[in-house]
Amino acid sequence: MKTFKFYAFVFLFSILSCSSSSDAPKPSPTPAPTPTPTVLTDDQAMDQVQKDAIKYFWEYAESNSRLARERYHTDDPGNDAHIVTTGGSGFGLMSLIVGIERGFIPRVEAVSRLTIALNFLEKADRFHGAWPHWINGETGHVIPFGTIDNGGDLVETSFLCQGLLTVREYFKKGNTDEQALATKADNLWKGVEWDWYTKGENVLYWHWSPNYAWQMNFKLEGYNECLITYVLGAASPTHPISVSVYQQGWARNGGIVSGSSQYGFPVVLNYNGAQGNVGPLFWSHYSYLGLDPRGLTDAYANYWTLTQNHSKIINQYCIANPNKWAGYSDKCWGLTASYTRNSDGTTGYTAHQPLNDPGVISPTAALSSFPYTPVESMKFLHFLYDEKKSTLVGVAGPYDAFSPQYNWFTPRYLAIDQGTIAPMIENHRTGLIWNLFMQAPEVKVGLKKLGFSSTQHNL
Repeated sequence: MKTFKFYAFVFLFSILSCSSSSDAPKPSPTPAPTPTPTVLTDDQAMDQVQKDAIKYFWEYAESNSRLARERYHTDDPGNDAHIVTTGGSGFGLMSLIVGIERGFIPRVEAVSRLTIALNFLEKADRFHGAWPHWINGETGHVIPFGTIDNGGDLVETSFLCQGLLTVREYFKKGNTDEQALATKADNLWKGVEWDWYTKGENVLYWHWSPNYAWQMNFKLEGYNECLITYVLGAASPTHPISVSVYQQGWARNGGIVSGSSQYGFPVVLNYNGAQGNVGPLFWSHYSYLGLDPRGLTDAYANYWTLTQNHSKIINQYCIANPNKWAGYSDKCWGLTASYTRNSDGTTGYTAHQPLNDPGVISPTAALSSFPYTPVESMKFLHFLYDEKKSTLVGVAGPYDAFSPQYNWFTPRYLAIDQGTIAPMIENHRTGLIWNLFMQAPEVKVGLKKLGFSSTQHNL
C-alpha cells in the first residue's frame, strides 16, 4: 500500500511539472489596483481649503505693498502684477488673521508683513479719506477703475476698514510691535470722511473724483453688498453719518422690505435688480465677514434669516436647475460674481445669479456660505477636494470658476473671491472674525445708532 501511494505521488508530481513547462499557457498578470481617491474628513477638508485660499494673500501678494493683487492668472503670472485691490486687501487682512490663528503662517512674520502693508496704505492716494478701487502697488497712486472712476471708492474702502478694525482688535493687547500695528490700523480707519460721501444728502454715494467730482452719481441704495458701508459710516468717531442717511438712503424709508419667496424661503429684502428673486451670493458675504448676522435685527430684517435664506435659495435653484445645465446638483452648486465662460468660449466676468445663469459655478459661492448652509457647503467642499482636486484646485486654492456643461474651467484667481473663503469658514468653525469685529466699541455704537440689536453680542 505504501509503495502504491509513493508511485501515485510521483506520477502526480510529473504531471504538474509538465503542465508548468514553457509550452503551457501562463496565467494573466494581475492588473494594478486603481488608486483610491483621498477622502478627507470634514475638518481636514476645511483646514485644507482655508490654508490653500490664504496662500493667495501670503505667497501671491503684490511684491512691494504686500497687499492683495487684483488677480492672479496661473496661465499668465505677470499679468497686472502690481494692481492692488482695496476691498480684496481688506478681505486679505482677515484671511491672514485666520492663518495666524490656525498656525498656517508664522505670527511674527505676519506682523512684519502687515506693518509693511499698513505703512503703504498710510502713503497711498486717498480722496477725503477713501482709497481708490485700484492702487499701483509700486507707487501708491490711483489706477483708474474706469475713465471717470479715478478717485475715492467708499464701498471698497469699507471692505478695507472692516479688515483694519479686525486687525486692530486682534493685535491691540499684543507685544510692542503688535500694538503699534493696531494703532496704525486704528488711525487709518479713522481717516475716512464718511460724511463727505453724502454730498449733503440723506444717502451715501459710492464715488468721488478730484477731476470728475460726483459725475459717477452712484447712490448706495439697498439691498446689495453695501450694508457694511452704512454701518461703518454710522460707527465712525471722526466723520459719522446720521441715522436718516441710513433710513432714507439705504432702506428707502422701508421700501427695502420684500414680501416675496423663492423655493419656500422668504427673500426678506428687495435685492436690487433681482425682481423678487435674489442676487449673487457675494451680497451675503462681503458685508458679513466681520458683521455677524446671527441674531442681528433692525427695523427691516432679521439678518440671519436674510443671509441663510439667500444661500438656501441659490442651493435649491442649482438643484432644480431650470436651465438644465449639465453637472448642477446638490454637491455642485453656487452662483456669485466671478470669472465666467462667454458664449464664444472666452473668459469674461459676470455676477452669476438666478436671473443671470450661463452654466458656470463659482466655488467661492458655496464655500463662503458655510455659516449659512453648512451641510450643503460641505457637500460641495468634498466634491471639490475628493473628486475634482486635480482639475479644479490650483496653487492658491479652488480656481475661480468652472462649467461642467462645457467641460471648462479658468486657472485664475480674483482677490475678492479667494478672500471670503477662509474668514467665512472660520466664522462657521469658531466665529473668530465675527467676534473680533463685533467687539469693536465703535461698531456697537454704530449699530445701536442705526437701530440694530444683536442677541449674539448683547447689543
